[in-house]
Amino acid sequence: MLSGLSFSTIALLMVAAVLLDLWWGEVRRWHPLVGFGNLAMALERRLNQGDSRFARGVLAWMLAVLPLTALAALLVWALALPLAQAAAHTLMLYFCLGMRSLRDHNLPIADALAHHDLPGARRLTSYIVSRDTSSASEVELTKASAESLLENGNDAVFATLFWFMLGGGPGAVLFRMANTLDAMWGYRTPRFLQFGCAAARIDDAAVLDGTVTRVRDAGAQWGARSAAERAEVLLRAAQRLRLLRLGLHLLQLQVQPFEFGGGRLERAQGRRGMARGEGGVVERARALGRGGAGCGRGRHGSSWCAAGRG
Repeated sequence: MLSGLSFSTIALLMVAAVLLDLWWGEVRRWHPLVGFGNLAMALERRLNQGDSRFARGVLAWMLAVLPLTALAALLVWALALPLAQAAAHTLMLYFCLGMRSLRDHNLPIADALAHHDLPGARRLTSYIVSRDTSSASEVELTKASAESLLENGNDAVFATLFWFMLGGGPGAVLFRMANTLDAMWGYRTPRFLQFGCAAARIDDAAVLDGTVTRVRDAGAQWGARSAAERAEVLLRAAQRLRLLRLGLHLLQLQVQPFEFGGGRLERAQGRRGMARGEGGVVERARALGRGGAGCGRGRHGSSWCAAGRG
């Protein structure tokens, strides 16, 4: 890993940061991302004018993201004690996560809809979307809340954890700042048409948001498969592992044998018969998979949902 942390250390730090977020939530004052947003607005006001708006947008992105990412990396490097480094990584990830915030903003909407409080649900939904909710129906409010949860869940949870795995605290900071700039500048309006292009493209690049989105979608497709389909995949993987073991043996490499006994394969095959009895769960999973997040394609091809730019 780029952070130099072991897998076990990364896992422990991720658990610690997630627990901190679930326990404390976002800090009420002096949140680093709020300060970064103020910096981004100041840079935009200063540079988004005159000619060469695209180049000015690139410059603004670099001035906003690169120095702070380097500062975060330098902070971790300068700390001599391993415990202090671990604390720095954990706090950086904690400030980048938003799981508790997603829960606090979406559960009240669900409660209002459950009690048929349409005015209250409209008011609460307006806090997380930019579209007009004054005449939205229950179905539209439910859809807007779900879209917001999915989109922001990817940005504030899954992608952040993914980049923490790669780069530790500085990696999570890099992603969240790039993602924040896309949310602030990535609009398809005359003001940001050229200036926000770089921010939108960088956030959508395969090395940032797109990679995690594809991994998340692959997981959703796996979860929507029936038990029989999953068993077939596992059987093919087991056969490949057996062939790999044979090939390594022929090359006289010392490897640990793979534990794929006949009994385990037979039990996997037996799952095919169970597939007929779990239709309700599978169908609900498939329905969720078909429903998707309802995202459109926004500014410069950057994906957006109700949460960002409804």
